[in-house]
Amino acid sequence: MKKKSIKKKSVELKKYNMKSPAKIKAMMKVLILAGGLGTRLSEYTKSIPKPMVRVGGLPIIIHIMKHYLRYGFSEFYIAAGYKSHVIKKYFKSFKKSGNKFDYNISKKKCKITVVDTGIKTLTGGRLKRLKKYLNKDETFMFTYGDGVSNVNLKNLLKFHLKRKKLVTVTSVRPPARFGEIVIKNNFVKQFKEKPQVTKGWINGGFFVTNTKLFDLIRGDNEILERKPLETASKKNQFIAYKHYGFWKCMDTPRDKDVLDKILKKKR
Repeated sequence: MKKKSIKKKSVELKKYNMKSPAKIKAMMKVLILAGGLGTRLSEYTKSIPKPMVRVGGLPIIIHIMKHYLRYGFSEFYIAAGYKSHVIKKYFKSFKKSGNKFDYNISKKKCKITVVDTGIKTLTGGRLKRLKKYLNKDETFMFTYGDGVSNVNLKNLLKFHLKRKKLVTVTSVRPPARFGEIVIKNNFVKQFKEKPQVTKGWINGGFFVTNTKLFDLIRGDNEILERKPLETASKKNQFIAYKHYGFWKCMDTPRDKDVLDKILKKKR
C-alpha cells in the first residue's frame, strides 16, 4: 500500500513539474471558507458575513483574493453560508450558486464560483461540500475568509509539492496580547510593546492539500481542525510551512480596527 501511495504522489509531482509555473498557478484552485457566523464580530456581522466586513476600504475576502492573484492563482471557490446573499450581491457577475463567472479584481481577471454550503455547516463539512468542483486526486489551496498575510504562495506551493505530504498549513507566530519586559536585577533590559510571540506556532490558514483530505471528513458536522487534521498529523501527513512575515486574523472589533489602519496605508 505504501509503495502505491508513493508512486501516485511522484506522478502528481511530475505532472506539475512538466508545466510552467504560470500554468500550474492557472490550474490550481483556491477554496475560501466564508460561511461562519462571526459571532465575536457581531456588531458588524449582524447584517453581513465576516468575509464581507470592510478593512482598508474593501471586504477582507477581496484582500485575500488579491493576494492569491498577485501570485497568479485566479480560480476561486467561495464556500458561503451565513448571509450568503451579501457575497452574491457584491459580485455583480454572479448568476447562480455553483455557477462559475468571470470577474476583475484590481484589473486582474479571475474566475469565481460562490457555493451555498449551509448555514450551520462546520469547517470540515463546508470544505467537503466543494468536493464536486475538484477532480480526483487534485491538489488545491484553501484558506479562511478572515485572515490576511504576505506569505509567499509560490514558495508555499513548492514546499508542499517537494515534501509530498497530504496537508501543508502556513504556521505563524501570533502577536502577544500584552507588552513584554525583560528584567535583570530590577533593571528593564528590554521593553517591547506587544511583540510577536517568539515561542510556539499557530494555524495561519493558507493551506495546500489534496482531495484525499475529504476522506478524513465525515460530513457537515465535522470541524476540520479537530479529527481530520489530527488524523493527518498522526499519520505523519501534516506539515507546516513557517511564515515569519505579516499575518493578521480579524476575530474581534479591535482586530478589525488594526487591520483597517494597516491596509489603508498599503493602498
